Amino acid sequence: MSDSKGYRAPTKLIHGKHSTEKWDYNYHVVPPKTASTTFRLASVLRGKEGFIDFGAPWGQGATKPTYIYDRLTEPSTGMLEEVYVQAEGGDFACAFSCGMAAISASLMAVSKAGDNVVAHPTMYGCTYSLLVNQLPRFGITPKLVNCSDLDAVAAALDENTSAVYLETPANPTLECIDIAAVRKVIDAHNAKVGPERKVRLIVDNTFHTFWGQRPLQLGADIVVCSLTKGVGGFGVDMGGMIVGPKDLDLTVRLIRKDFGGVLPPSSAWNFQVYGIPTMPIRLTQQAASAMKIAQYLESNPLVGKVNYPGLESYPGKEIAKRQMTTPNGDFFPGSMIYFELAGDYEQASKRCHQLINHIADNAYSITLAVSLGMTKTLVEAPGLMTHSALDQCAQEKAGIHPGAVRLSIGLEDVSDLLADLERAFSTVE
Repeated sequence: MSDSKGYRAPTKLIHGKHSTEKWDYNYHVVPPKTASTTFRLASVLRGKEGFIDFGAPWGQGATKPTYIYDRLTEPSTGMLEEVYVQAEGGDFACAFSCGMAAISASLMAVSKAGDNVVAHPTMYGCTYSLLVNQLPRFGITPKLVNCSDLDAVAAALDENTSAVYLETPANPTLECIDIAAVRKVIDAHNAKVGPERKVRLIVDNTFHTFWGQRPLQLGADIVVCSLTKGVGGFGVDMGGMIVGPKDLDLTVRLIRKDFGGVLPPSSAWNFQVYGIPTMPIRLTQQAASAMKIAQYLESNPLVGKVNYPGLESYPGKEIAKRQMTTPNGDFFPGSMIYFELAGDYEQASKRCHQLINHIADNAYSITLAVSLGMTKTLVEAPGLMTHSALDQCAQEKAGIHPGAVRLSIGLEDVSDLLADLERAFSTVE
């Protein structure tokens, strides 16, 4: 049967692999979906071998697994992971029930009690809470450091650092961090401490997805993402993914087995059949609309600041052009927009409430809701909603303004989106 060699990325995302060791489906046009939580075993020996491969620290993590129980692994999830290995370019991929499960597993896989994690302070609110509220309970300490300041990153690394963790573009401000530059700082540190204490670079790629950015090719050791967002696209399934080096494969799978953050087969199937094949079309259209809306916002006197990678005013424009590219090499500014209402603290905050409340009550094409990357355009106030886990001081350090608004652009007609925004702004005092 023909293979994918020589074909371009959008075609590969639609067709995937025509054969797989995860399941024999050579005659299926659409991959089959599993619906069994447990699997028949031919012998006790086969069950023993399967448990050792996927259920024991001394296992081998067999490429062609013995299917035993859904929580260890199953065919639909295995096929999704194969697609992700190809798309991101890692040695292995491991799917989880949600993005936070993947993030938690990535940090647990490389850290132990007594370690510290250097993290950029601008990040998703739940990730911040994981680092600041949860991991210290297990003896893992966060160090919040501006990862755009390479000297500060170098100074923060010590013999107990297990990882540098960052999002780029960062949630919600869309700050762009130079992955390759941070990689060089880590390499210089690792050369001094030796392989047993090497620092791993973990990058959350949720905002841009592998269609718009591939952190492993830029120097990251591990990439994590929420499949719920741009990959899924329709807002009907939750999921997360880790892609990384071979030496962490079994460790990550054991964490998934023991902590139980398993992706349901039905969700894995939906991501593979509906989400991933439509990404090039969905994300390209969303980015085109986002550019027009960002230009409108930048010209609006009630807006004090707009961050969107496609604008000439965007800080880090040159880094963005190097990092944010499609598999075909085209610049991809994405579908997320961050902007701040003009005015002092109280005025900007008041205007933020007025704008978003009017949208919630009156707009047809824009929905007040968290999440992102969906076919529907979503708006939220990060300081009050997704990043409420950060206190005022932490929000200021992360660059989150009291009048901040985060827009995730969907597939609606851009004229309708602009009209709803214009009507909402007309009510802002």
